[in-house]
Formats: sequence, C-alpha cells, structure tokens
Amino acid sequence: MYDSGPSAAFGAAAAILFLPALAGAVQLSAALFALGGLLLSYTVARRLRFGGWVIRMVISGLAVSALFASGLGILKYMADPVSELQELTFWMLGGLSGITWGKAAALLPVTLPGLLILYLFRWRLNILSLDDLTAFSLGTAPARERMLLLAAASMATAGVTAVAGIVGWVGLLVPHIARRLYGAEGSRAVPASFLLGGIMVMICDDFARTMMIYEIPLGILTSLLGASLFLLLLSSGQVRFRR
Repeated sequence: MYDSGPSAAFGAAAAILFLPALAGAVQLSAALFALGGLLLSYTVARRLRFGGWVIRMVISGLAVSALFASGLGILKYMADPVSELQELTFWMLGGLSGITWGKAAALLPVTLPGLLILYLFRWRLNILSLDDLTAFSLGTAPARERMLLLAAASMATAGVTAVAGIVGWVGLLVPHIARRLYGAEGSRAVPASFLLGGIMVMICDDFARTMMIYEIPLGILTSLLGASLFLLLLSSGQVRFRR
C-alpha cells in the first residue's frame, strides 16, 4: 500500500527550508503533501489495467514514494550546507530528543482526528477486508470508506513525521505483530497496533539514548529492528498477500 512517509517528509522539509518563521507550517505542509501523495497514488492505481487492487496500490505507492523521495533529495541539494543542511539531515534520521510538550500539543490538531477516525471505524475494517461486492451488500461504500481511512492514516502519519522526522518500519511491522497476538478482528487489532507502536518507539528511543555515549538517531534503530523482524515474519510464512 501507499507509504505517506516520503510525501509527508517532503512537505515538512519544504516548510523547514522555505517557511522557517511561519508557526505550524511544518505540520500543515506535511499533512497537505501526505494527502496529495495519497490522492496521486490512488488516482494512478485506478488507471492501471492489470493485477488486483492491492497489487495496483502497491505499484503506484512505490512509484509515488520514489518521486517524493527524489524531491526530498533535491531539497537537500538546495539547502544551505552551513545553516540548513545539517538540520534537515538530522531531522530525516528521526528522533524524539527535540520533542517538547509544546511540539506535542502542536501536532494534536493533525494527528488526533486521524487516530479518532481509525479508532471509530475499527469495526468496519472487517467488512472492508472483503471483496467490494460482498462489502457493498453488507451496507458499506467500500471505495469511499477505504479512502477515508487511508486519508486518516496519512494525516496521523504526517503530523508525527513533521515533529519526529522519518521513523520508519513501525507502521509496517507493528500491525502484523498485533494481528498475530490479538487476531485479525479490527476492534482488537487497531487499538493493539496503537499501543504496541508506541511501546516499540519508546523502547527503541531508550536504546538510542543509552547504547552509546552519544544518541543514535531513532530512525536507524527502528529501521534495523523493523526490517529484521519483518524478514523473520516473511520467512516464517505468517505474512500472506491476497489479490
């Protein structure tokens, strides 16, 4: 599926470089570009004429993420190497060392609505996991509700990315762990994913601060741990993709 991290990172980096004095610009820009990337990926997936919906979303998501990742590289190249490039580079590595209560409160208007929508619609995920005809016969509007949930997840991701930087692999790994521990029932898997995701980030942050005399960027540890555990899940045959 589409990873809104690169598009949110591009929006946040653009605000850091071009709107440094505007309050809330980083969060707003990250949210707008995350939604824009989601819309672009969704549009491309609908225009593809091969494969199932999941395959099309994966292919379009990879292409759109690569576009925003290359755009982020261009912004790094444009940044002032003395005053801006270091800040942008450390922000991209991810970390919680610079988080204050003020910054945490600033991201609530972006992340809280998205998380609330995901929590309230957790019951519907069981129906939306079915094919469109079956889901429609059970009283849902599959395309509209899936788009709403994707937009809510992108908003929440964008708000956190704007403040903490790029902390990867949490959103990909944790839901699989939650499903293995609590089952595929959305009413249990979604709250478990919220809780386990927070626990994983806190544990990795503790290790990042204490493993060496200097703090290791959080994004490096989450990527290392997440990719390793995800490979174990794939090799064990517990992760299955459906057409």
